[in-house]
Amino acid sequence: MGDYRHRPVLLDEAVAALDIRPDGTYLDGTFGRGGHSAEILKRLSPKGCLLALDRDPEAVAEGQRKLGGDPRFAIVHGEFADMERYVREWGVEEGLDGILLDLGVSSPQLDDPVRGFSFMGDGPLDMRMNPLQGVSAKEWLAEAPERELTRVFREFGEERHARRIARSIIWARQKQRLETTGQLARLIEDTVGRREKNKHPATRCFQAIRIYINDELAQLARGLEEAIKLLRPGGRLVVISFHSLEDRLVKRTIREAARPGKVRRNVPQHPDHEPLLRPIGRAIKASETELSVNPRARSAVMRVAEKLG
Repeated sequence: MGDYRHRPVLLDEAVAALDIRPDGTYLDGTFGRGGHSAEILKRLSPKGCLLALDRDPEAVAEGQRKLGGDPRFAIVHGEFADMERYVREWGVEEGLDGILLDLGVSSPQLDDPVRGFSFMGDGPLDMRMNPLQGVSAKEWLAEAPERELTRVFREFGEERHARRIARSIIWARQKQRLETTGQLARLIEDTVGRREKNKHPATRCFQAIRIYINDELAQLARGLEEAIKLLRPGGRLVVISFHSLEDRLVKRTIREAARPGKVRRNVPQHPDHEPLLRPIGRAIKASETELSVNPRARSAVMRVAEKLG
């Protein structure tokens, strides 16, 4: 495992938003490299408990190395979309006092060319958050028809030139299989040119492929539904998202769960259709101070809600 620095985004804000009770039980659904988890543990008493999940086996190994000796901490290789199953296996019956979801890709994943998430370093086209499972970006790009490529680029990357890029990929792979992030990035740049200042033309397509390969939006929808069920009254849900598709889903789910008197989509139903959540404040973004040391926090948006009882 390479030594790639990771700065937790909105660290102080997220931990404060959880409103931690020293004897409470918390879930970090996206352990990453453990920055948020370490701060949560600092605020827990010997009776407190922190459960962590990550779908990346490297993150789980890091969690076991860093925090595995703490009796208040446990980490499992798994997806937060299945958090209810893991919480029950841990023996938690009375609900959670807080759930944190820090979405997207961690800095170690981005900075390691072998993972294939970024075009900043040339590496294999993989992009799987769990490299032991599923189809890689290389395999998908080699087989996907033009219509599917176009849909993914348009729907998950909001790419205006989706069809043109899809056609270029179809044409290019007839001559040579796309193997690396550098090949794909150059192909997209040759297709559409550089049109936006300080933004590589491949950015949206790389985001789209990653979201599709990892089924990120469906995972998020399921995870939010399970989080609402698992929180006990007064428990906090804190979600940090990094692109508009994620944030819109989080915002809509919280809004619908906070709305009384109607049946809500994609959230568990209260018998009397009473509100399930109370939004806490407005969306929070990184401060200029944080951005000066961590530019990747620029797109981060944090939303907070509290479970009603």
